[in-house]
Amino acid sequence: MKQKIAFAMIMGVITTGIISFSLISINIGFNDTFLGIWLKSWGMAYVIVIPAILVIGPRIQKAIDKRI
Repeated sequence: MKQKIAFAMIMGVITTGIISFSLISINIGFNDTFLGIWLKSWGMAYVIVIPAILVIGPRIQKAIDKRI
């Protein structure tokens, strides 16, 4: 279980960081407020995605394992 939590946390940091950075830069560009908006968005996304990875991830893995 510790490995699953560690995986979710690391994967969450990487994916939410990349996605939030990309979308904020596309939508508002690089201006004076970019860093603050990005960090706030990244934090919010991270809090949402960790439970999602831990709850949805095993179900997806189970579904894939059944098909292979």
